[in-house]
Amino acid sequence: MYIATVPNRGSPPAILLRESYREGGRVKSRTLANLSSLTEKQVEGMRRALRGEPLFGPDGPIRKVRDQSHGAVDAVRQVIRKLGLEVLIDRQPSRQRDLVMALLVARITDAQSNLATTRAWQTHDPARRPRDRGCDRR
Repeated sequence: MYIATVPNRGSPPAILLRESYREGGRVKSRTLANLSSLTEKQVEGMRRALRGEPLFGPDGPIRKVRDQSHGAVDAVRQVIRKLGLEVLIDRQPSRQRDLVMALLVARITDAQSNLATTRAWQTHDPARRPRDRGCDRR
């Protein structure tokens, strides 16, 4: 398979996904899809994928880190801000207010207990993990 750019008289060139095959000792090509509606970056990405080249992002190989979609989290956070809930929690920006906001967003997007949520956060960011202080019973 390959991507071919075919001139189209007065119109922009057609970008086609094609496959070559042999029939009766002759090489022929068959059009599988018209990719003309795609952007230049998308077409270039498909070309690289068809060549078997690794797909890289700006900082290295692309890999999935989490299942949580950023869009859903951001949408919930914006709704909370529009409702004025952030100011009701505390008028001044602080770490405590940010943690309460994060707990609210986490409970809405992925309903778990507060303990389960904080445990999940600790597994995602080891640098922020609190030190084990032992049992403080009296």
